[in-house]
Amino acid sequence: MSDVKVIEIKKSIFEENGREADELRAELKSKGVFLLNLMSSPGSGKTTTLISLINKLKSRLRIAVMEADIDSDVDAVKIKQATGIESIQLHTGGMCHLDAEMTRQGLENLPLEDIDLAILENVGNLVCPAEFDTGSCCNAMILSVPEGDDKALKYPLMFSICDLVIINKIDVMPYFNFDMDKCLSNIHKRNPKAEVIPICALSGEGVDRVAEWLMERIADWQK
Repeated sequence: MSDVKVIEIKKSIFEENGREADELRAELKSKGVFLLNLMSSPGSGKTTTLISLINKLKSRLRIAVMEADIDSDVDAVKIKQATGIESIQLHTGGMCHLDAEMTRQGLENLPLEDIDLAILENVGNLVCPAEFDTGSCCNAMILSVPEGDDKALKYPLMFSICDLVIINKIDVMPYFNFDMDKCLSNIHKRNPKAEVIPICALSGEGVDRVAEWLMERIADWQK
């Protein structure tokens, strides 16, 4: 069967998306807009974390949020009600991720001339979103304590592409078999350069550190 032609479609799709992502980053750079891509599994506290983070930053930055879900507008409404900032919902049509073109379509519905920071809350999933470059300036993810301290070993790609790993729900650590030192070791095995910040989104503990880390990244990007 040596005459059978094999076409690596997956590789071709990723290569095209990579070019589109680089073009989008360049466009955002020219407009002075910093795009943060936030990922995690469902139920980790992405929206609650964003609300706490936005309320700490909105006096310093002009912020807008894109909420990506398979369906519903629950999170977009929640963000707008809790923070008062511009928030739109992106429906993925059943897809478990966003790519660069889908992100561009979302950004076209935001007033970019009035935005310093655009936040993309990606679809809740630890696999698919990690495979597609959205064109973001920075990748961050949330790992919640109930998920366990071994997730970096099970989902290496997600952890390897993230600049920031937020460990949420540290208030419930006494009730789960979660070893923070082991978790940090597992993360840094996958990504030695990743910044790791433990937080409790509900109480706000640690969120100031996330806000300052992000402000530093935005300042470096704008140079």
